[in-house]
Amino acid sequence: MSSGWRGVHYGWVVLAATFVAVAAAAGIRGSFGVYVKPLEADFGWDRAVISGVAALSLLCFGVAQPLIGRLIDRYGPRGVLAGSLLALGVGVFATASIQQLWQLYLAYGVLVSLAAGGPSMATISAVAARWFETRRGLVIGLVMSGVSVGQVVLIPLAMWLTASFGWRTGYVALGAVVCLVALPVVWLFVRNDPASIGSLPFGARPNKAGAAAGDAEPAVGVLGAVRTLPFWLLAGSYFVCGYSTSGLVDTHVVPYAIEHGVPNMAAASALGLMGAVNTLGAIAAGYVADRYGRRNPLAATYFVRGLALLWLLTVHDAAALHVFAIVFGLTYIATVPPTTALTADMFGRKAVASIFGWIFLCHQVGAAAGSLLGGVVYEATGNYTPAFLSGAILCFAAAAMVLAIRAASRPAVALRAAT
Repeated sequence: MSSGWRGVHYGWVVLAATFVAVAAAAGIRGSFGVYVKPLEADFGWDRAVISGVAALSLLCFGVAQPLIGRLIDRYGPRGVLAGSLLALGVGVFATASIQQLWQLYLAYGVLVSLAAGGPSMATISAVAARWFETRRGLVIGLVMSGVSVGQVVLIPLAMWLTASFGWRTGYVALGAVVCLVALPVVWLFVRNDPASIGSLPFGARPNKAGAAAGDAEPAVGVLGAVRTLPFWLLAGSYFVCGYSTSGLVDTHVVPYAIEHGVPNMAAASALGLMGAVNTLGAIAAGYVADRYGRRNPLAATYFVRGLALLWLLTVHDAAALHVFAIVFGLTYIATVPPTTALTADMFGRKAVASIFGWIFLCHQVGAAAGSLLGGVVYEATGNYTPAFLSGAILCFAAAAMVLAIRAASRPAVALRAAT
């Protein structure tokens, strides 16, 4: 196999295949809400027990990240991605066959959610670090946009299939997309690293020994990384990212808006608008991170998100809510490209999947905390103001954490710690 494909560096081919895998997995995870009411109707389960499945899914998806990262650093992204997609398809087919509640918890809450951890952030970070010496931020932003694309395409498809043929048939069709489209694409086109096809990373130049300049760089393992302040600053800021997005806003913004006079459909459309601008924010963040550095744009993103949450506290009509949706949506996944690229910059590209997997686990812990705290605060006070205010304050704190990272030199390289 040549290092290029019709004049295109093969890294872009790997990137496109990874995008397909990420879109498929994100669409599967994001479609669960489509099946809540059909499950209630078929089995008579109440909303609380079905919501428990979603909570378990969130946790398992986070737990999968360091495990997937470790496997990728050891065996490469191709086999891990293909195996994850195969397991995802099996999990989807198993979910479509459930008859009892425990089967739903096991099939979707555990198997689907763990498998979906394969085509996600840890993998994206590894592909970007292995195949691209330059433009890593843009690359990560492009692949991360697959999350929004997958949800925009597959969630309406799931809704149509469910309405037309029933929820079991609809879910089987999504499993077929994974097994018949995403899995073959990954197996045919993804390769573990440029050396496997006699190439160099995109933007790399050979040194005197004929190797890529980055190949000889010392890598910091997970144990070495966790002994450094930059790791905990990145992990802390990413905890805030999960707390303020998946936790607070995704879970509570619609009921908050409705209780503040926004019509139901307008609240739902604002959430859809927020998802639509995610893609623009991710790609723009990647470009800006490559051009102007990682720390300052990342800190600015958290700061703007904090301002958006303060604006949310003033919302009393649909127009104001849609302004929030646009501003907040632009920051939603805009933190991913600079955070992932900064992780590679600080600790080296050879163990970036493992290290970022642990950082992403902090994101999911933050998401669970934000979702839970929002509900607890509402029950205790009768409103969401303290919860959203806490999100704004934490976002400002996250901006300060990022600015405290000193990226001029890799602080833990001297440790040369193994995982």
